[in-house]
Amino acid sequence: MNWTEVSVETAKAGLDVLCAMLTDIGFKGFAIYDPDDFDELMAGKAGHWDYLEEGLMESLTAGSPRVTVYVPENAQGGEQMTALRSLLNSLKQRSDAADFGTLEISSKGVREEDWANNWKQYFRPLPVGDRLWITPTWVDEPVPAGRTALHIDPGSSFGTGQHDTTRLCLAMLESCVQPGARVLDIGCGSGILSIGAMLLGAESVKAIDIEQNATESALENAVRNGIDPAKYETFCGNILEDEALADSFGSGWDVVCANIVSDILIAMRGLFVKYLRDGGTLLLSGIIDERLEEVKTAMQEVGLRVERVEQSAGWAAVMLKK
Repeated sequence: MNWTEVSVETAKAGLDVLCAMLTDIGFKGFAIYDPDDFDELMAGKAGHWDYLEEGLMESLTAGSPRVTVYVPENAQGGEQMTALRSLLNSLKQRSDAADFGTLEISSKGVREEDWANNWKQYFRPLPVGDRLWITPTWVDEPVPAGRTALHIDPGSSFGTGQHDTTRLCLAMLESCVQPGARVLDIGCGSGILSIGAMLLGAESVKAIDIEQNATESALENAVRNGIDPAKYETFCGNILEDEALADSFGSGWDVVCANIVSDILIAMRGLFVKYLRDGGTLLLSGIIDERLEEVKTAMQEVGLRVERVEQSAGWAAVMLKK
């Protein structure tokens, strides 16, 4: 398998937090460059450094801290790049954004703007659960008998069905979406989860994301799948910071789904309880295995009951009931 080296420029103050967040979106290993480390090494040297090649000191202490990850050149790599962009965009909107520096991305071998098209060669139709058939819009292949096609073009938004987090959540939707259900999709990305819910029989959806391009992609994908725009509303904003927006979604939802990182899921636990009707279902995904128990405990603390857990390739999805 081929890999692409992708570096994110940051600042000393945000370095540890950025690394923790990269772990939460599935990057299990990365290289960290911090010019301060070399200064500390030189300050503590024990007299064995007789010579430094000309220009070495300058090259080792130049520039800002950066974190380098390695992304596979396949469909999951495309999803990882999308998740990375989404994470960096969310950091730039935070009140402490200055702590994270420029957050500029650079890569070796492939320009960042080429990723949106390069990974498409690896995105093929695939079955999910017992009923859905996820297929990219640019592929024309017959749909197997007994399955419903979900046509998706994620653009620059997360959600093709190739990633384990998405597949786990889609499969769970089959067991909890009843005809006429009202579904709230938080962190909708491409809209794949809520579109899947509509194709499985839901009556209406509201989908929200912090990125405008995601909400636009979600609505476009909904229309591609023959969904009435009047029944599929999209919203852009941060419900953790915009109280009016958060309140606008009311309560009484049959199904709430959120495929986001663990820290955000935990921060939203009070909102999940508020949105769900009694007996309603919450589907959470985007959880790395190492944080599964932490997320479950946080949800149980607000009265949600764990009904089902599914895991795949280091990721977990949880179904809970109110």
